[in-house]
Amino acid sequence: DGVSSKSFRRSSLHKFSPIDGKEFFDLEEDIHIPDSDDVFHVYMAGSEGPVVFCLHGGGYSGLSFALSAAQIKEKARVVAMDMRGHGKTFTENDLDLSIETMCNDVIAVLTAMYGSSPPAIILVGHSMGGSVAVHVAAKKAIPSLAGLVVVDVVEGTAMASLMHMQKILSSRIQHFQSIEKAIEWSVKGGSLRNIDSARVSVPTTLKYDDARKCYVYRARLEETEQYWRGWYEGLSEKFLSSPVPKLLLLAGTDRLDRFFF
Repeated sequence: DGVSSKSFRRSSLHKFSPIDGKEFFDLEEDIHIPDSDDVFHVYMAGSEGPVVFCLHGGGYSGLSFALSAAQIKEKARVVAMDMRGHGKTFTENDLDLSIETMCNDVIAVLTAMYGSSPPAIILVGHSMGGSVAVHVAAKKAIPSLAGLVVVDVVEGTAMASLMHMQKILSSRIQHFQSIEKAIEWSVKGGSLRNIDSARVSVPTTLKYDDARKCYVYRARLEETEQYWRGWYEGLSEKFLSSPVPKLLLLAGTDRLDRFFF
């Protein structure tokens, strides 16, 4: 009947309703980079210990690390950054996702936050952010770098998947009537498995399009294809040669022989 149908829709909307990032992070700030108009948004949690500096994957945001931050902040500080062209970060060229530019962004944000004497930094990166973390570590530009954690990215697999990337991006639903619908699609479509993670992170991956009266993706990844190969070429060697303790986290044993045998 009509009443039960409305109740079901209300409960469904509540299930996929947004969660404020403040439930997981203690503070968020805009970091202004000197001598530029670039402003990078960061989320912070914790008050002591080393800084676990988190870099998200393409199309995501710093809030992808919200649930992890709530756990890590008990023993360390957490900083999760919205990368160029993502989330609440705005730069002079949001489409320049070259590995060189993104590495410089990370170094500039760390310098703006901590000056010339940063605390111990542990870089954590997922997918695209993982490649940035590896390249930053390889530059040896962070004197206090204490560790490197790479999540779900291996050079061979990443390079092989690039030929399918445009098709994957174009097959996504491009417009959403509401943020709740976008959260629901991300969970049911399999791009995110954890509902609470989707509820806190998906809203910052969207922006409202006044002309079309709907929500669309904030990051225009399909327009950055020229940079994709640069993210992953030579990644294995750079990871292995990084002079700090490192950890590779994968969902499966894909291509592990490249690293350990």
